[in-house]
Amino acid sequence: MKKNLLCVALALVASIGAYAEKNTVSSPDGKLNVVVEDRDGKLYYSIDYAGKRMMEESQLGLLANVGDFSQGLTYQGKKEAKVEKSYDLRTAKVSHVVYHANQLNVTYLNAQKQPMTVTFNVSDNDVAFRYTFDHLKKAQHLIVSEEKTAFNLPKVSTTFLSPQSDPLIGFARTKPSYEEDYRPDQPLTAKSQYGHGYTFPCLFKVGGDGWVLVSETGTHGNYPGCHISDYDAAKGYQIAFPMEKESDGLGSTSGAFILPGSTPWRTITVGSDLKPLVETTIPYDVVEPRFEASQQYGTGKYAWSWLIWQDGSCNYNDQKQFIDLAATMGYEYVLVDALWDTQIGRDKIAELSKYAQGKGVSLLLWYNSNGVANDAPQGPRGIMDNIVARKKEMAWMKSIGVKGIKVDFFGGDKQHTLQQYEDILSDANDYGIQVIFHGCTLPRGWERMYPNFVSSEAVLASENVFFSEYHAKQEGFELTMHPFCRNAVAAMDWGGTIMNKYLSKDNKSRHRRYTTDVFEMAASIVNQAAIQCIAIYPNNLTELPKHEIDFLKSVPTTWDETRFVAGYPGKYAVVARRHGDKWYVAGLNGTDQAMKLTLNLPMLAGKTITYYYETANKVSAKGAEKNQKALWPVSQVKQVKVDKKGNLKVEMQPKGGVIVKE
Repeated sequence: MKKNLLCVALALVASIGAYAEKNTVSSPDGKLNVVVEDRDGKLYYSIDYAGKRMMEESQLGLLANVGDFSQGLTYQGKKEAKVEKSYDLRTAKVSHVVYHANQLNVTYLNAQKQPMTVTFNVSDNDVAFRYTFDHLKKAQHLIVSEEKTAFNLPKVSTTFLSPQSDPLIGFARTKPSYEEDYRPDQPLTAKSQYGHGYTFPCLFKVGGDGWVLVSETGTHGNYPGCHISDYDAAKGYQIAFPMEKESDGLGSTSGAFILPGSTPWRTITVGSDLKPLVETTIPYDVVEPRFEASQQYGTGKYAWSWLIWQDGSCNYNDQKQFIDLAATMGYEYVLVDALWDTQIGRDKIAELSKYAQGKGVSLLLWYNSNGVANDAPQGPRGIMDNIVARKKEMAWMKSIGVKGIKVDFFGGDKQHTLQQYEDILSDANDYGIQVIFHGCTLPRGWERMYPNFVSSEAVLASENVFFSEYHAKQEGFELTMHPFCRNAVAAMDWGGTIMNKYLSKDNKSRHRRYTTDVFEMAASIVNQAAIQCIAIYPNNLTELPKHEIDFLKSVPTTWDETRFVAGYPGKYAVVARRHGDKWYVAGLNGTDQAMKLTLNLPMLAGKTITYYYETANKVSAKGAEKNQKALWPVSQVKQVKVDKKGNLKVEMQPKGGVIVKE
């Protein structure tokens, strides 16, 4: 008996020694619970939602120039608080947010008695955490060489991820640029394509228990843009820093900030279904504006010749055509793409801008970001990377009435590159210019941080539909992925709702478009960006039916509210968005099979709505096989009534769509 009592006592002592301190913080609704605990000098967190384990024990901590903050840690204390704030957004999926979270701050000392505080904000369905350092002895700044921050998903999880590419590959050595294929429904053990892990955001399905979306926010010139490593069975995924060769080897791969200071936030969105992921505002909830708007900025739609007419269209006469087209459609902007500096010239651009303004249209101008970071030859070059040249250029743009820029080819996530994004945004704001980024990193809370930020590409976008038939066939899959991952955390410049049947100027040659007209129209709602490209061409004005033209004229690009309706990543997506007091519901079918759904739309219960849909017409050409289907179903529009319970039966054709609007 004495021996048994001694064993129990020793086991208890060992347990107390192993877990020195355990703290829990829960969401306001009590469903989401985060446990933070230390064991043997290392710090871990875990997450449960609705009684289900959604994140296994995962390590916290980092290595810095002044010491190791990942081991040899001793508990110092905790502070708890409630976070309550409200704010407005101009260019995101909602216009007003009320944020409530419970906050836990836990402080640990490392072996050198240096303090590190880990802050957890836990709201309904969202976790955000970061590291904060106060003044340290003999140190005024911190250089972080490695993070031990991990995301250890339950073993039953499957993944929906996009790989981090090799550096200095792709066109003119401009990668990484967040333009890689997603692979859906993969096991945790699947290896990334290039062996460098995966880019944010990272989507996981936790067996039958729910979904997890992992990302980061609040990164600017204060830290590098991070990604996650390949999966390790012992520790899960770990935060990874940029590779040495990114940006042609220029700049450090580490993170550095002055003290006191904090790292960016890591975010984890959790839900029993996909609804919290589509509707999350966590990228904006935990950040603050970096500067005030110099003026009131506009939103709307832009026309773009380059997508199908390509480089040759960057001439004065073609751009004048597109200004006329934009005016006819009521669009606010025309994007003049690469090579305008040599193929049109500055004097003629000024003339073109004056002509556009006379039509109620403003120009957006393309710029190359690079100086020596890559070899992209398109001009204008050597401006956006140089503060003197950049400010001079922006003063000129302001003087001729240019309202925005698209800056391309960044190719890296190092801290100095993230600082370049902010520098461009800050200077552009001084001159009343809005910014779209291409060939670029994922925006990390930038819609709230920067008043003149519009959107970023950071996705395998519409240009690839033009470049290859493979991506034309993939468009349905890709656009039914992004509402759940890429577009869930940031505005996305997909690059154009494509209405040409064929990817050519004559609309007869090259490869075909594999999606339907209503799919493309619905994508203008599903793909969230406050200044959005509608890639309509002069020929479309006579080729498309009137109801399609009318829709493309009137569809909004800003939203007051967003709701998830139905979907599965890579297969289909139905999203409802409210503009003012009017709801728009858009559905995309990414598969090759027709899809019948009953949508629950309580906001439209009992209302008569306008319904855009498609019928699978038979080929009428002489000699055609009797039951052969037309390449493109025929779009239709009619008035239908939603039942009193808010239910509406719809059908989407293969790679087709539906639209419901008040």
